[in-house]
Amino acid sequence: MDKQGYDAIRKLLGESPAFVQGDVACAYGAVLAGCRYFAGYPITPATETAESMASLMPGCGGTYIQMEDEIASIAAVIGASWAGEKAMTTTSGPGFSLMQENIGYACMTETPCVIVNVQRSGPSTGQPTEPAQGDMMQARWGSHGDYELIALVPNSVQECLDLVIEAFNLSERFRVPVIVLTDGEVGHMREKTVIPEFDELKLVERETPTVPRESYVPFGGGEAAVPPMGFFGLGYRTYVTGLTHTEKGLPATSSAEEHTKLVSRLCEKIRQASESLVRIEERYLDEAEFAVVSYGITSRVALNAVRTLRRRKKKIGYLRLIGLWPFPEERLLGLSKQVKGILVPEMNLGQVYHPIREAVAGKCRVAHLPKIGGEIHTPAEIVEAVQKLMGGRRR
Repeated sequence: MDKQGYDAIRKLLGESPAFVQGDVACAYGAVLAGCRYFAGYPITPATETAESMASLMPGCGGTYIQMEDEIASIAAVIGASWAGEKAMTTTSGPGFSLMQENIGYACMTETPCVIVNVQRSGPSTGQPTEPAQGDMMQARWGSHGDYELIALVPNSVQECLDLVIEAFNLSERFRVPVIVLTDGEVGHMREKTVIPEFDELKLVERETPTVPRESYVPFGGGEAAVPPMGFFGLGYRTYVTGLTHTEKGLPATSSAEEHTKLVSRLCEKIRQASESLVRIEERYLDEAEFAVVSYGITSRVALNAVRTLRRRKKKIGYLRLIGLWPFPEERLLGLSKQVKGILVPEMNLGQVYHPIREAVAGKCRVAHLPKIGGEIHTPAEIVEAVQKLMGGRRR
Protein backbone atom coordinates (compact mmCIF):
# COMPACT_ATOMS: atom_id res chain seq x y z
CA MET A 1 0.00 0.00 0.00
CA ASP A 2 1.43 3.39 -0.98
CA LYS A 3 1.01 6.55 1.10
CA GLN A 4 -1.84 7.81 -1.08
CA GLY A 5 -3.71 4.56 -0.64
CA TYR A 6 -3.06 4.58 3.10
CA ASP A 7 -4.37 8.15 3.42
CA ALA A 8 -7.56 7.17 1.61
CA ILE A 9 -8.04 4.21 3.98
CA ARG A 10 -7.41 6.36 7.04
CA LYS A 11 -10.06 8.79 5.86
CA LEU A 12 -12.53 5.91 5.64
CA LEU A 13 -11.66 4.66 9.12
CA GLY A 14 -11.85 8.06 10.80
CA GLU A 15 -9.87 9.53 13.68
CA SER A 16 -7.22 7.72 15.68
CA PRO A 17 -7.35 6.82 18.48
CA ALA A 18 -10.95 5.70 18.21
CA PHE A 19 -13.42 4.10 20.61
CA VAL A 20 -14.53 1.08 18.64
CA GLN A 21 -15.93 -2.40 19.06
CA GLY A 22 -13.74 -5.50 18.74
CA ASP A 23 -15.66 -6.81 15.73
CA VAL A 24 -15.27 -3.45 14.01
CA ALA A 25 -11.54 -3.39 14.82
CA CYS A 26 -11.22 -6.72 12.99
CA ALA A 27 -12.64 -5.04 9.90
CA TYR A 28 -10.26 -2.09 10.30
CA GLY A 29 -7.30 -4.44 10.53
CA ALA A 30 -8.40 -6.30 7.43
CA VAL A 31 -8.71 -3.15 5.34
CA LEU A 32 -5.33 -1.87 6.53
CA ALA A 33 -3.77 -5.24 5.70
CA GLY A 34 -4.96 -4.93 2.11
CA CYS A 35 -8.07 -7.12 2.23
CA ARG A 36 -10.20 -6.22 -0.74
CA TYR A 37 -12.67 -9.09 -0.78
CA PHE A 38 -15.05 -10.15 1.95
CA ALA A 39 -17.67 -12.90 1.73
CA GLY A 40 -19.77 -13.85 4.70
CA TYR A 41 -23.09 -14.75 6.22
CA PRO A 42 -24.59 -12.98 9.26
CA ILE A 43 -24.18 -14.78 12.59
CA THR A 44 -24.14 -13.56 16.18
CA PRO A 45 -21.77 -12.36 17.64
CA ALA A 46 -19.70 -11.79 14.48
CA THR A 47 -22.18 -9.81 12.38
CA GLU A 48 -20.67 -6.40 13.16
CA THR A 49 -17.47 -7.34 11.32
CA ALA A 50 -19.47 -8.18 8.21
CA GLU A 51 -21.50 -4.97 8.54
CA SER A 52 -18.32 -2.92 8.82
CA MET A 53 -16.78 -4.62 5.79
CA ALA A 54 -19.97 -3.96 3.82
CA SER A 55 -19.52 -0.29 4.63
CA LEU A 56 -15.76 -0.13 4.02
CA MET A 57 -15.19 -2.28 0.93
CA PRO A 58 -16.82 -0.01 -1.69
CA GLY A 59 -14.81 2.99 -0.49
CA CYS A 60 -11.45 1.26 -0.90
CA GLY A 61 -12.11 -0.45 -4.22
CA GLY A 62 -12.99 -3.79 -2.64
CA THR A 63 -15.88 -6.21 -2.92
CA TYR A 64 -18.37 -7.31 -0.29
CA ILE A 65 -20.75 -10.17 -0.94
CA GLN A 66 -23.25 -11.79 1.40
CA MET A 67 -23.42 -15.47 0.54
CA GLU A 68 -26.24 -17.94 1.12
CA ASP A 69 -24.37 -19.69 3.95
CA GLU A 70 -20.96 -20.18 5.52
CA ILE A 71 -19.97 -23.01 3.17
CA ALA A 72 -20.38 -20.69 0.21
CA SER A 73 -18.65 -17.86 2.08
CA ILE A 74 -15.35 -19.65 2.59
CA ALA A 75 -15.56 -21.06 -0.95
CA ALA A 76 -15.93 -17.54 -2.34
CA VAL A 77 -12.98 -16.34 -0.25
CA ILE A 78 -10.80 -19.15 -1.62
CA GLY A 79 -11.82 -18.25 -5.17
CA ALA A 80 -11.06 -14.57 -4.58
CA SER A 81 -7.62 -15.44 -3.24
CA TRP A 82 -6.87 -17.44 -6.39
CA ALA A 83 -7.94 -14.39 -8.37
CA GLY A 84 -5.19 -12.42 -6.63
CA GLU A 85 -7.04 -10.70 -3.79
CA LYS A 86 -6.41 -10.73 -0.08
CA ALA A 87 -9.68 -12.18 1.21
CA MET A 88 -11.43 -12.75 4.54
CA THR A 89 -14.59 -14.11 6.08
CA THR A 90 -15.95 -14.01 9.61
CA THR A 91 -18.25 -16.32 11.51
CA SER A 92 -19.03 -17.94 14.85
CA GLY A 93 -19.17 -21.55 16.07
CA PRO A 94 -21.93 -23.11 13.92
CA GLY A 95 -20.66 -21.36 10.79
CA PHE A 96 -17.09 -22.29 11.61
CA SER A 97 -18.17 -25.93 11.71
CA LEU A 98 -19.67 -25.59 8.24
CA MET A 99 -16.44 -24.13 6.89
CA GLN A 100 -14.21 -27.00 7.93
CA GLU A 101 -14.17 -28.98 4.68
CA ASN A 102 -13.19 -25.92 2.68
CA ILE A 103 -10.59 -24.91 5.28
CA GLY A 104 -8.99 -28.29 4.57
CA TYR A 105 -9.26 -27.53 0.85
CA ALA A 106 -7.50 -24.21 1.41
CA CYS A 107 -4.70 -26.01 3.26
CA MET A 108 -4.37 -28.61 0.49
CA THR A 109 -4.33 -25.98 -2.28
CA GLU A 110 -2.12 -23.58 -0.29
CA THR A 111 -4.61 -20.75 -0.48
CA PRO A 112 -3.90 -17.69 1.68
CA CYS A 113 -7.02 -16.43 3.46
CA VAL A 114 -8.16 -15.22 6.89
CA ILE A 115 -11.08 -16.51 8.98
CA VAL A 116 -12.20 -14.55 12.04
CA ASN A 117 -14.15 -16.75 14.46
CA VAL A 118 -15.98 -14.77 17.14
CA GLN A 119 -16.67 -17.71 19.44
CA ARG A 120 -19.97 -18.27 21.21
CA SER A 121 -21.29 -20.90 23.59
CA GLY A 122 -22.19 -24.29 22.12
CA PRO A 123 -22.51 -27.02 20.97
CA SER A 124 -25.07 -26.52 18.19
CA THR A 125 -26.97 -23.23 18.43
CA GLY A 126 -26.07 -23.04 22.12
CA GLN A 127 -26.14 -19.55 23.57
CA PRO A 128 -25.92 -17.33 20.48
CA THR A 129 -25.08 -14.07 22.26
CA GLU A 130 -22.84 -15.47 25.00
CA PRO A 131 -19.04 -15.69 24.81
CA ALA A 132 -17.05 -18.92 24.98
CA GLN A 133 -13.69 -20.43 24.07
CA GLY A 134 -15.11 -23.66 22.71
CA ASP A 135 -13.54 -23.72 19.22
CA MET A 136 -9.87 -23.84 20.18
CA MET A 137 -9.36 -27.47 19.21
CA GLN A 138 -11.69 -27.24 16.22
CA ALA A 139 -9.43 -24.53 14.83
CA ARG A 140 -6.59 -27.06 14.81
CA TRP A 141 -8.33 -30.36 14.09
CA GLY A 142 -11.68 -29.40 12.56
CA SER A 143 -10.91 -30.57 9.04
CA HIS A 144 -9.79 -34.07 8.15
CA GLY A 145 -6.38 -35.47 7.27
CA ASP A 146 -2.96 -34.14 8.18
CA TYR A 147 -2.38 -30.41 7.82
CA GLU A 148 -1.04 -27.38 9.65
CA LEU A 149 -2.41 -23.87 9.92
CA ILE A 150 -1.96 -20.83 12.14
CA ALA A 151 -4.32 -19.47 14.81
CA LEU A 152 -4.02 -16.23 16.79
CA VAL A 153 -5.99 -15.23 19.91
CA PRO A 154 -6.53 -11.52 20.75
CA ASN A 155 -7.58 -10.39 24.21
CA SER A 156 -8.34 -6.74 23.46
CA VAL A 157 -9.92 -4.54 20.83
CA GLN A 158 -6.49 -3.21 19.88
CA GLU A 159 -5.27 -6.75 19.31
CA CYS A 160 -8.29 -7.49 17.15
CA LEU A 161 -6.95 -4.87 14.75
CA ASP A 162 -3.27 -5.76 15.14
CA LEU A 163 -3.64 -9.53 14.94
CA VAL A 164 -5.89 -9.41 11.89
CA ILE A 165 -3.11 -7.50 10.13
CA GLU A 166 -0.65 -10.13 11.38
CA ALA A 167 -3.00 -12.89 10.21
CA PHE A 168 -2.94 -11.56 6.66
CA ASN A 169 0.84 -11.25 6.75
CA LEU A 170 1.27 -14.84 7.93
CA SER A 171 -1.30 -16.11 5.48
CA GLU A 172 0.48 -14.52 2.54
CA ARG A 173 3.90 -15.60 3.78
CA PHE A 174 3.00 -19.26 4.28
CA ARG A 175 0.14 -19.66 1.78
CA VAL A 176 -2.12 -21.06 4.48
CA PRO A 177 -5.44 -20.19 6.14
CA VAL A 178 -4.96 -18.17 9.33
CA ILE A 179 -7.69 -18.16 11.97
CA VAL A 180 -8.25 -15.32 14.43
CA LEU A 181 -10.01 -16.77 17.49
CA THR A 182 -11.74 -13.95 19.29
CA ASP A 183 -14.96 -14.38 21.30
CA GLY A 184 -18.29 -12.71 21.94
CA GLU A 185 -16.92 -10.65 24.84
CA VAL A 186 -13.84 -9.26 23.08
CA GLY A 187 -15.84 -8.91 19.87
CA HIS A 188 -18.54 -6.79 21.49
CA MET A 189 -16.53 -4.73 23.97
CA ARG A 190 -15.43 -1.21 23.08
CA GLU A 191 -12.00 0.18 23.88
CA LYS A 192 -9.56 2.83 22.80
CA THR A 193 -7.94 1.64 19.57
CA VAL A 194 -4.97 3.22 17.83
CA ILE A 195 -4.75 2.93 14.05
CA PRO A 196 -1.11 2.45 13.03
CA GLU A 197 0.67 5.21 11.14
CA PHE A 198 1.84 4.58 7.59
CA ASP A 199 5.48 4.00 8.53
CA GLU A 200 4.40 1.56 11.29
CA LEU A 201 2.39 -0.59 8.91
CA LYS A 202 4.40 -3.62 7.81
CA LEU A 203 2.58 -5.65 5.18
CA VAL A 204 3.56 -8.92 3.52
CA GLU A 205 2.58 -9.53 -0.08
CA ARG A 206 2.45 -13.00 -1.57
CA GLU A 207 5.41 -14.11 -3.61
CA THR A 208 4.63 -14.61 -7.28
CA PRO A 209 6.64 -16.60 -9.85
CA THR A 210 9.56 -15.02 -11.66
CA VAL A 211 10.37 -17.97 -13.94
CA PRO A 212 9.08 -18.33 -17.51
CA ARG A 213 5.55 -19.64 -17.70
CA GLU A 214 6.59 -22.96 -19.18
CA SER A 215 8.98 -23.55 -16.25
CA TYR A 216 6.56 -22.73 -13.43
CA VAL A 217 5.87 -25.50 -10.90
CA PRO A 218 2.86 -24.32 -8.84
CA PHE A 219 3.07 -26.69 -5.86
CA GLY A 220 6.72 -27.30 -5.13
CA GLY A 221 10.00 -27.52 -6.93
CA GLY A 222 13.32 -26.18 -5.75
CA GLU A 223 14.30 -25.63 -2.14
CA ALA A 224 11.44 -23.35 -1.07
CA ALA A 225 8.96 -24.88 1.39
CA VAL A 226 6.40 -22.28 0.27
CA PRO A 227 6.18 -22.08 -3.53
CA PRO A 228 5.39 -18.79 -5.29
CA MET A 229 1.69 -18.44 -6.12
CA GLY A 230 0.82 -18.12 -9.78
CA PHE A 231 -2.75 -17.03 -9.16
CA PHE A 232 -5.20 -16.72 -12.02
CA GLY A 233 -4.67 -13.71 -14.25
CA LEU A 234 -0.88 -13.82 -14.22
CA GLY A 235 -0.78 -16.06 -17.28
CA TYR A 236 0.50 -19.20 -15.55
CA ARG A 237 -1.20 -22.51 -16.12
CA THR A 238 -2.26 -23.65 -12.67
CA TYR A 239 -4.51 -26.61 -11.94
CA VAL A 240 -6.02 -26.22 -8.45
CA THR A 241 -7.53 -29.34 -6.89
CA GLY A 242 -8.14 -30.66 -3.42
CA LEU A 243 -7.12 -34.09 -4.64
CA THR A 244 -3.63 -35.35 -3.91
CA HIS A 245 -1.61 -33.71 -6.66
CA THR A 246 1.85 -33.56 -8.13
CA GLU A 247 4.07 -30.49 -7.97
CA LYS A 248 2.48 -29.42 -11.27
CA GLY A 249 -0.97 -29.65 -9.70
CA LEU A 250 -2.14 -32.74 -11.59
CA PRO A 251 -4.19 -35.36 -9.64
CA ALA A 252 -2.21 -38.32 -8.32
CA THR A 253 -4.70 -39.93 -5.98
CA SER A 254 -3.32 -43.47 -6.16
CA SER A 255 0.30 -42.56 -5.46
CA ALA A 256 1.43 -43.03 -1.86
CA GLU A 257 4.72 -41.38 -2.76
CA GLU A 258 3.12 -38.20 -4.14
CA HIS A 259 0.68 -37.97 -1.22
CA THR A 260 3.43 -38.36 1.35
CA LYS A 261 5.63 -35.83 -0.40
CA LEU A 262 2.86 -33.25 -0.73
CA VAL A 263 1.24 -33.50 2.70
CA SER A 264 4.59 -33.71 4.49
CA ARG A 265 5.65 -30.44 2.85
CA LEU A 266 2.34 -28.76 3.74
CA CYS A 267 2.95 -29.63 7.39
CA GLU A 268 6.68 -28.98 7.46
CA LYS A 269 6.45 -25.46 6.05
CA ILE A 270 4.67 -24.49 9.29
CA ARG A 271 6.51 -26.83 11.66
CA GLN A 272 9.92 -25.67 10.49
CA ALA A 273 8.92 -22.09 11.26
CA SER A 274 7.14 -22.88 14.53
CA GLU A 275 9.74 -21.14 16.68
CA SER A 276 9.27 -17.88 14.78
CA LEU A 277 5.49 -18.27 15.05
CA VAL A 278 5.42 -18.44 18.85
CA ARG A 279 3.59 -15.42 20.20
CA ILE A 280 3.24 -15.18 23.96
CA GLU A 281 3.11 -12.53 26.66
CA GLU A 282 5.03 -13.18 29.89
CA ARG A 283 4.90 -11.29 33.16
CA TYR A 284 6.36 -11.87 36.62
CA LEU A 285 7.94 -15.20 35.66
CA ASP A 286 11.54 -14.55 36.75
CA GLU A 287 11.03 -15.66 40.35
CA ALA A 288 7.69 -17.43 39.93
CA GLU A 289 6.99 -20.69 41.72
CA PHE A 290 3.54 -21.07 40.17
CA ALA A 291 2.04 -19.69 36.95
CA VAL A 292 -1.31 -18.99 35.34
CA VAL A 293 -1.46 -19.79 31.63
CA SER A 294 -4.44 -18.30 29.81
CA TYR A 295 -5.60 -16.70 26.58
CA GLY A 296 -8.27 -14.47 25.10
CA ILE A 297 -10.80 -12.79 27.37
CA THR A 298 -9.88 -15.11 30.27
CA SER A 299 -6.32 -13.78 30.26
CA ARG A 300 -7.51 -10.32 31.24
CA VAL A 301 -9.14 -11.70 34.38
CA ALA A 302 -6.11 -13.94 35.00
CA LEU A 303 -3.75 -10.95 35.00
CA ASN A 304 -5.95 -9.22 37.56
CA ALA A 305 -5.83 -12.33 39.76
CA VAL A 306 -2.05 -12.69 39.40
CA ARG A 307 -1.54 -9.08 40.47
CA THR A 308 -3.79 -9.63 43.48
CA LEU A 309 -1.74 -12.64 44.55
CA ARG A 310 1.54 -10.81 44.04
CA ARG A 311 0.32 -7.99 46.30
CA ARG A 312 -0.03 -10.75 48.88
CA LYS A 313 3.66 -11.61 48.31
CA LYS A 314 2.91 -14.81 46.39
CA LYS A 315 5.40 -15.80 43.68
CA ILE A 316 2.95 -16.13 40.83
CA GLY A 317 3.73 -15.62 37.14
CA TYR A 318 1.57 -15.03 34.09
CA LEU A 319 1.85 -16.44 30.58
CA ARG A 320 -0.63 -15.57 27.84
CA LEU A 321 -0.97 -17.53 24.63
CA ILE A 322 -1.34 -15.13 21.70
CA GLY A 323 -0.36 -17.63 19.03
CA LEU A 324 -2.24 -20.86 19.77
CA TRP A 325 -1.39 -22.96 16.72
CA PRO A 326 1.34 -23.95 16.20
CA PHE A 327 1.40 -24.66 19.93
CA PRO A 328 4.34 -23.22 21.97
CA GLU A 329 5.35 -26.61 23.38
CA GLU A 330 9.01 -25.79 24.03
CA ARG A 331 8.23 -22.63 26.00
CA LEU A 332 5.68 -24.42 28.15
CA LEU A 333 8.09 -27.27 28.76
CA GLY A 334 10.69 -24.72 29.86
CA LEU A 335 8.16 -23.09 32.18
CA SER A 336 7.29 -26.46 33.71
CA LYS A 337 10.93 -26.97 34.71
CA GLN A 338 10.87 -23.67 36.58
CA VAL A 339 7.53 -23.71 38.43
CA LYS A 340 5.83 -26.20 40.74
CA GLY A 341 2.40 -25.84 39.18
CA ILE A 342 0.39 -24.24 36.38
CA LEU A 343 -3.26 -23.19 36.47
CA VAL A 344 -5.20 -23.11 33.18
CA PRO A 345 -8.47 -21.14 33.34
CA GLU A 346 -10.54 -21.25 30.16
CA MET A 347 -14.14 -20.90 29.02
CA ASN A 348 -14.57 -24.53 28.00
CA LEU A 349 -14.18 -27.92 29.67
CA GLY A 350 -10.50 -28.44 28.92
CA GLN A 351 -9.53 -27.76 25.33
CA VAL A 352 -6.15 -26.08 25.89
CA TYR A 353 -5.56 -27.67 29.29
CA HIS A 354 -4.84 -31.01 27.63
CA PRO A 355 -2.13 -29.86 25.16
CA ILE A 356 -0.51 -27.94 28.04
CA ARG A 357 -0.41 -31.15 30.10
CA GLU A 358 1.17 -32.93 27.16
CA ALA A 359 3.75 -30.16 26.69
CA VAL A 360 4.90 -30.12 30.33
CA ALA A 361 5.40 -33.90 30.26
CA GLY A 362 4.83 -34.38 33.97
CA LYS A 363 7.48 -31.87 35.03
CA CYS A 364 4.99 -29.95 37.22
CA ARG A 365 1.39 -30.06 38.37
CA VAL A 366 -1.24 -28.70 35.95
CA ALA A 367 -4.67 -27.72 37.29
CA HIS A 368 -7.70 -26.78 35.26
CA LEU A 369 -10.32 -24.12 35.99
CA PRO A 370 -13.11 -24.57 33.43
CA LYS A 371 -16.16 -22.36 33.09
CA ILE A 372 -19.03 -22.59 30.59
CA GLY A 373 -22.50 -21.12 30.27
CA GLY A 374 -21.46 -17.78 28.81
CA GLU A 375 -20.01 -16.40 32.05
CA ILE A 376 -16.45 -15.13 32.38
CA HIS A 377 -14.25 -16.14 35.30
CA THR A 378 -13.98 -13.71 38.18
CA PRO A 379 -10.58 -12.74 39.62
CA ALA A 380 -11.63 -14.28 42.95
CA GLU A 381 -12.26 -17.65 41.30
CA ILE A 382 -8.78 -17.68 39.79
CA VAL A 383 -7.17 -16.51 43.03
CA GLU A 384 -8.90 -19.34 44.92
CA ALA A 385 -7.85 -21.93 42.33
CA VAL A 386 -4.20 -20.78 42.47
CA GLN A 387 -4.20 -20.97 46.26
CA LYS A 388 -5.60 -24.49 46.08
CA LEU A 389 -2.89 -25.43 43.57
CA MET A 390 -0.20 -23.97 45.83
CA GLY A 391 -1.46 -26.03 48.72
CA GLY A 392 -1.65 -29.28 46.78
CA ARG A 393 0.85 -32.08 46.79
CA ARG A 394 2.67 -33.36 43.76
CA ARG A 395 1.22 -36.66 42.59
